[in-house]
Amino acid sequence: MSKQLVSIIDVPKHIGEEITIWAWVANKSGKGEIAFLQLRDGTAFFQGVAFKPNFIEKFGEEEGLEKFDTIKHLSQETSIYVTGMVKEDERSKFGYELDITDIDVIGESQGYPITPKEHGTDFLMDNRHLWLRSRKQMAIQQIRNAIIYATYDFFDKNGFIKFDSPILSSNAAEDSTELFETDYFGTPAFLSQSGQLYLEAGAMALGRVFDFGPVFRA
Repeated sequence: MSKQLVSIIDVPKHIGEEITIWAWVANKSGKGEIAFLQLRDGTAFFQGVAFKPNFIEKFGEEEGLEKFDTIKHLSQETSIYVTGMVKEDERSKFGYELDITDIDVIGESQGYPITPKEHGTDFLMDNRHLWLRSRKQMAIQQIRNAIIYATYDFFDKNGFIKFDSPILSSNAAEDSTELFETDYFGTPAFLSQSGQLYLEAGAMALGRVFDFGPVFRA
């Protein structure tokens, strides 16, 4: 296999090159002598295409058929090393795809509960740690990250200092009917409704300050 290990997000930099990607199988499809793999590695999603005749030509009939059969039967979320040539393709929604030339299975996934179909919200929340791997949830987290980074960057460039207010408080910052009460080693405490009072104290010491939560309302 190629030793040039590349993240999916960097694939466009390697058009016309043979690369190796470490990824999980998000989905697969195909028929007859062709198989499509939807791959993800945490940086982005990508499509790989495998052609049976190419595997037979490269590895011989027995090994080539075995490798192609492995691709066709990969289960969702199986971890793999996949090698191939990056080719431009206008038909692909990415504008390019991976012409797969080799594959090694690192770890097989069995019984993955979130299949490529509609699921109810309760089911997805019960499997939140796995739901995060989906394309939509991944996009949401990337957008959140960009917004948070831009917010921090704005305040930093304008001379503000990040000030962390406590999450637990002994009193209400606003309406006491909206408090979340908890026991803190035998002492009643509340999840903070606002960092405002702490920021006021911080401003007297540091000037421009900002806080980024979290805050809680019942």
